[in-house]
Amino acid sequence: MQKALSYVRRAVDTYGMIKENDHVTVGVSGGKDSLVLLAALARLRSFYPKHFRLSAVTLDMGFPGMDYSPIARFCEEIGVDYHVKKTDIKEIVFDIRKESNPCSLCAKLRRGALHDAALELGSRTVALGHHNDDVIDTFLMSLIFEGRVNCFSPVSYLDRKGITLIRPMIYMPERYSVGLASRLGLPVVKNSCPADGNTKRQYIKDLVARLEKENPGFKTRVFTAVVHGNVGGFGTADKIL
Repeated sequence: MQKALSYVRRAVDTYGMIKENDHVTVGVSGGKDSLVLLAALARLRSFYPKHFRLSAVTLDMGFPGMDYSPIARFCEEIGVDYHVKKTDIKEIVFDIRKESNPCSLCAKLRRGALHDAALELGSRTVALGHHNDDVIDTFLMSLIFEGRVNCFSPVSYLDRKGITLIRPMIYMPERYSVGLASRLGLPVVKNSCPADGNTKRQYIKDLVARLEKENPGFKTRVFTAVVHGNVGGFGTADKIL
């Protein structure tokens, strides 16, 4: 946990992600990354000089057979308020709209539902579990599929809803997230989405893995380019991994 926690604190400090008395809501999908983020922020909360409150929200997309009780027990163990918000996202995307490329619409609906859930809890800071590999993948997806030099931001303020999005795991390589989730025995819930593993993002992840194998250090160089180019506001980073 110590190494992972150092990545999270570095991001929080570098980009001023958490202010005194913030109420931070973690979007917990049930995947390893959001659970690692939740565990790290719960640990950070115990000693960080700026006091903050922590909650967790899982969106019930409407897929049958989903059981979030292990996540609820984990949150109870670490002293975090946990909430499951029921949505009709699965019905809209797959049953009504019958989207052939569902990811964009699904992501839009999930963002809106998560933001609304945070506001209902009185929280205006939402933490997302995007790690360092996600930064690289998103940058390359934008470049390859959209012809744009773009990426999500470490911190984003949504003025329409008055919510600040933070991504405290942007320095953490995915391999640390995988290892920590296993070591801590985190209650990972399998993704029931029929599009899981068959997306443009998965294509990019496979491409990046091949390029890293053929050109060691490829991922670090891409992240360096994102920071030095101030893509998505990464330019205030203190140094490169």
